[in-house]
Amino acid sequence: MTNAPDHPMLEFTSEIKQALAEGKPVVALESTIITHGMPWPQNMETAQAVETHIRETGAIPATIAIMNGKIKIGLGEADLTVLSKTQDAMKLSRADMAFALSQNHLGSTTVAATMMAAELAGIEVFATGGIGGVHKGGETSMDISADLRELEKTPVIVVCAGAKAILDIQRTLEVLETSGVPVVSIGVDEVPAFWSRDSGIASPLRLDTATEVAHFWNTRKSLGQQGGLLIANPVPEHDQIQSEIMNRYISKAIEEANKQGIKGKAVTPWLLAKIFELSDGDSLSTNVSLICNNARMAGEIAVCLANSK
Repeated sequence: MTNAPDHPMLEFTSEIKQALAEGKPVVALESTIITHGMPWPQNMETAQAVETHIRETGAIPATIAIMNGKIKIGLGEADLTVLSKTQDAMKLSRADMAFALSQNHLGSTTVAATMMAAELAGIEVFATGGIGGVHKGGETSMDISADLRELEKTPVIVVCAGAKAILDIQRTLEVLETSGVPVVSIGVDEVPAFWSRDSGIASPLRLDTATEVAHFWNTRKSLGQQGGLLIANPVPEHDQIQSEIMNRYISKAIEEANKQGIKGKAVTPWLLAKIFELSDGDSLSTNVSLICNNARMAGEIAVCLANSK
C-alpha cells in the first residue's frame, strides 16, 4: 500500500486518492476533448460515458483538468459541468500548464499535459482519442506536437486510436522510432488511422491482449527503460469510416485551412470541425466510439497491472 503523491499542485477526489493508496487500477483521461472536441451537451455526455466504460472494467477513471490553481485529478459532476460549458478554457500542453496554474486560468489538458499530470499523480495508464504528431508539411513548417516529446520522456502508457488522421502518420512514426517510443497496435498488423482501422502503414509491434501489454510494460520497467508506451487500438469495425472516404474529407479540410491561414494550436480543432461538417457528423460519432473503446482497453490494462503487483 502506498499513499497518493503529496504534491501542492495536485487535488485528488477522495475516491481516487483512496484507490491510489490501495494500489487499485486508475486510468487518467484528458479534458481537451471536452472543451475543444465536442459541443455541449455531447461533450459532457461523452465524458460521462467514457468514465462508465472504465468503471465497467474494474478501474477508476481520473479525468484531469486545471481549475482554481490546481491540477484536478478526477472531476466531480459540478466541475465536469463547468468544464463542459466553458467557452474560454486554455488548451494546455507542457509549455503553458505551469502558466495556467500560476495565473489561476481554467485549462483543459492535451495528451502531453495529461501525461505530465498522470506521472505526478502516480497513474500509469491514460486513455485518449488520438495523439498529436507531425502535421502534413511538417518537414518545412516544423509543426510537430509536443505529445511526441512527452512520449519520449514520460513513463505513461497511452492508449489511443493512433495519431489523428489529419497528420502525417508515417513521419509521426519515424519521430517516435527515433525517440525510442514503442508503438504497439492491438489485434491488427497496420497502425490504425483514428477514424479508420487501416492506414496502409505496417505497425512496428503487435500485441493482442491487455495482459500482454501489462507484461511488456513491466518488462520495460525492469530494464530501466525510460519514456512512455503508445498503444494503438483500432476503432470498432462497425463504427469506422473507410480510409479512402476520410482521406477525401481531410484533403479538402487541409486545403481550406491553408487558404484561411489557420496555424498553431488552432489547426487541429479547426480541421476536426471542418471534417465534422464534410462528413455530416459521422466523424464525431466515430470519435465517440473510438474514445469509449480506448477507455475500455486502458481500463483492462490498468487492472492487469494492478493484479501483477
